[in-house]
Parts: sequence; structure tokens; C-alpha cells
Amino acid sequence: MEYAKNILETIGNTPLVKLNKLTAELPCLVLAKYETFNPGNSTKDRMALKMIEDAEADGRLKPGGTIIEGTSGNTGMGLALAAIVKGYKCIFVISDKQSKEKTDVLRAHGAEVIVCPTDVEPTDPRSYYSVSKRLGEEIPNSWYVNQYDNPSNAKAHYESTGPEIWKQTDGKVTHFVVGVGTGGTISGVGKYLKEQNPNVKVWGIDTYGSVFKKYHETGIFDENEIYPYVTEGIGEDILPKNVDFDIIDGFTKVTDKDAAVYTQKLAKEEGMFLGNSAGAAIKGLLQLKDEFKEDDVVVVLFHDHGSRYVGKMYNNDWMKKMGYIE
Repeated sequence: MEYAKNILETIGNTPLVKLNKLTAELPCLVLAKYETFNPGNSTKDRMALKMIEDAEADGRLKPGGTIIEGTSGNTGMGLALAAIVKGYKCIFVISDKQSKEKTDVLRAHGAEVIVCPTDVEPTDPRSYYSVSKRLGEEIPNSWYVNQYDNPSNAKAHYESTGPEIWKQTDGKVTHFVVGVGTGGTISGVGKYLKEQNPNVKVWGIDTYGSVFKKYHETGIFDENEIYPYVTEGIGEDILPKNVDFDIIDGFTKVTDKDAAVYTQKLAKEEGMFLGNSAGAAIKGLLQLKDEFKEDDVVVVLFHDHGSRYVGKMYNNDWMKKMGYIE
């Protein structure tokens, strides 16, 4: 009989799916690493499990402990699944710009969720960085995950996602394109692919209101680049330790409007019901079209599932209110 011993054994080995209509203008083959096939419907399941296993191994996370993390939703979901199987409690701190669906899903999995304001400095005591860190210090037998600086995040993608892409493309992958938030996915996958073939190009998708692109190009952390934005799951107003800028060949920025519109396009034209960062990723990939040649094999990673955005990017009333559609 063939079965998984628990839900965590179904993480990984997600398919590569060819994009057709939206990429028709490109000369190359474009394949989506379709991460919604993970049990928590996002790529974050991989690093959530890895961070927990590594913390168990070195004693940071003890039996019956409480897992504390600031999350935009998906990492929380992965942590919650592992916590249920392994017997931990979870407290997640989320910013108020995240979709209601994400908060509801975390609570549905037994987690306590604390909502913090988005429009405050990262160092502000009300920010979701500050609140999650403080709870980690105050609550007994707790472990603050800190996905931004936790090396197990990038390591998970170096050990699983990268090798899967290499094997699935038979080593023919020439470009890897992905939205950048904590940096774990781009850094882990990018490191693995470049070790197999140093000519593989690694492109990050950034958003307006985030510091990554300018910092990568100039080495300057420019606070004038930072302002509130709508796109979920990518971009940062900090420099996470997991972003290895040496591995990244370049960034392209995508507007909130384009990210939202292309999230809808993926569903309506490719049958791919995906999250907001996938819209940003496919639009960014189209912006990079001059980088691609006929024989190239471009892999774009799609992080999460459209069910978390039905009240936003998939709701035309919301889209009109934001000025994204007529």
C-alpha cells in the first residue's frame, strides 16, 4: 500500500507546468514550479518544516513548546501543519494588509493570530517584527522562528526545491525567476542551480515600496524607497540575512496594479488559480523578455494559492475600488 505516514510527508516534489498563453510573446520555454501542490498550498511548507526540524535538533524548540512567528500567512500555515503533527502551540503575528482569508486559515488550524498595523517602521514596538520578537522573549518555553534571518529557510530550498528543478528540467534550466520576500527561496534555489551550472541566471521580482532592487544595484539602503504597497508576500523594508545578493543577477520591479491584474490573468488565461506574488512574478518575467533566447528554459516559481485572495485580487469590486480595473 502506498501512503504518507502524515501530512508532512507530502511536502515537496511539486510539478513543473508549461505556461502557454501569457508567455506566447517570449521566444523560450517557460515552466512554472507549481508550489500550491504542497499540503499548506505554498512553497513555505518546505522551509517551515526544515526550520522546526533544525530547532528541534539543537534544542531551541522543546517538547510542548510554543512556536512564535511574524508571517504574511504562508509560513504560518506551514508551521501550523508541522505543529499539529508534532504537538506544539502556535502564535502568529500578521500585518493588517494581509488578506482576511490568511488570518482565518491560520485560526482554522488552531493558531492564535495577533494583527498589527502595516504602516509603521520595522523598529516600532507595534510592528509585526517587534511584537513577534517580544513575545518570543516573554512567553516561557517558546521559540521565535525569525524566518528572515533563519538559515534553515534558504537551506530547505537548497536541499529540496533546487534539486527538484534541476532534475525536472534534466539540467537544462537557464533562468530562475521568483518573487523575493525573506530571500530563502531565491537564495537556496539559486545557490544550488549555480553550483550545477554557473551560467544559470537568477532574477528576483521586487515591488515598488521595497528596498531590494536599489540595494542590489548600488549597495545603498535607501529609506526613500520605502513606502506602503499592496502586493503581498514580496519586497521588504529591511534586509533579511536570507537574501544572498551575490547569487542574484538582477531585480525587476512590478507595480501593485500589474501584480493584481496578472494574478487574475493567470486564472483566466492559464487556469492557474494562484496568489498575488504569482501575478507579480509572471509580469516581471514578461518585463525581462529581452533577457531570453530561443533555446532557454525559464523556471518561474509560483508561491501560493488563489484561495487566500478571493476577497482581494479575485474580487472585481475590490479591484475597481483600488483603481486596477475599469
